[in-house]
Amino acid sequence: MKKHNFYAGPSILPEYTIKNTADAVLNFAGTGLSVMEVSHRGKEFVAVMDEAQALFKELLNIPDNYEVLFLGGGASTQFCMVPYNLMKKKAAYLNTGAWAAKAQKEAGFFGEVVEVASSKDANYNYIPKGYEIPADADYFHITTNNTIYGTEIKEDLDVNVPLVADMSSDIFSRPIDVSKYAVIYGGAQKNLAPAGVTFVIVKKDILGQTGRAIPTMLDYRTHADKGSMFNTPPVLPVFAALQTLKWLKEQGGIAAMQKKNEEKAAVLYDEIDRNKLFKGTARKEDRSLMNICFVMNEEYAELEKEFLDFATERGMIGIKGHRSVGGFRASTYNALPLESVKALVETMQEFEKKH
Repeated sequence: MKKHNFYAGPSILPEYTIKNTADAVLNFAGTGLSVMEVSHRGKEFVAVMDEAQALFKELLNIPDNYEVLFLGGGASTQFCMVPYNLMKKKAAYLNTGAWAAKAQKEAGFFGEVVEVASSKDANYNYIPKGYEIPADADYFHITTNNTIYGTEIKEDLDVNVPLVADMSSDIFSRPIDVSKYAVIYGGAQKNLAPAGVTFVIVKKDILGQTGRAIPTMLDYRTHADKGSMFNTPPVLPVFAALQTLKWLKEQGGIAAMQKKNEEKAAVLYDEIDRNKLFKGTARKEDRSLMNICFVMNEEYAELEKEFLDFATERGMIGIKGHRSVGGFRASTYNALPLESVKALVETMQEFEKKH
C-alpha cells in the first residue's frame, strides 16, 4: 500500500532528494567515500555549499546585498540570534502562534519587546490585522506560517522598520520579495532538507549596529565572512538541501510551486467545507497552504479516533493534529503530490458514507 506522508516536520522530501542523498551516502561525487565521512574543506563539498547558496539566491531572486547562511541549531536558535544581532533597545513582535510566542520570549532577554497584536484570544485561528508598529522599533518579527494552527501570512508586508520573518514552514512555497526583509530564517525540515540545517537570509548592512559584543558563534558576521564554514557545517543536510533546490528548479521554480500548492490546498479545503463530518479551524481568509488543520464537527466528535485509525489503515500518515490542539493536520508541503491530497479526500468521503 502506498503511504501518503502528511507529517508536519520532519516531513516529506522529493524522491529526487532522497535518492540522490542515499547515493551520496554510499559514494559521494565519485570519491569512493560517503558524504557523511568527507572533509567539509574538500573541494567536492565546498562545491556543494557554493552551489546551494547560489541556487538559493537564484530561486528566490535574492539581491546582491544579502548573504545566505547554512547554520546549525534550528530556528529556535535564531529566536535569540535575531535580537542579539539586530536589537539595540526595542523590537516589535506579532504573536500568531506557539513558535511566534517562543521567539518573542527570547527577544525579552535583549531589550524591550512590544507585542503589536496577538490572536491568542481565539486559539490563534486568525492573523491579526490593523495593528501599529512602533516607529522606533529596531525590527518587526513575524512568523509567516503557523504549523500548529494552520494560519499563514501569504504576502510580503510593507512596514516602516526592518522586517524579520521565520519562514521555517513556507519557504519556497510562493515567490517572496526578499528586498522587503532584513532577515528571513527557518529550520529546513519542512520544505528543504532533513532536520539539522537552518537557513538564514540576512541583509549585510543591517549587521554590526547594536554596539554590543556578540559571542562568536551567534554573530551572523562570523558565518557570512566564512561562507557558512566557520565551523563544520551539517554536511549531509546541506547536500540534501542542494538536491531539493535542484528539484525546485526542475519543477519550474517557485511560481510553479505556488500554483501546485494552491491547487492542493483548494482540493482539501473544499472537501473539509463540504463534508458534514469535518470543519476547518482557521479563518478562511487566513488559511495556510502548508498545514491544513481541521476537526470533527461537534456532533461527530466521538468519531475522531475512529477516523484517525480509518485513515491510517488507508496509508494516510501523520495527519493527527498537534498535541496542543487535537483534531487533524494535513501538511501539504512542496514535495507532497496532488494524488496524496486526493487520496485523503477519498478517505474522508468514504468515512462520511460509513456514518
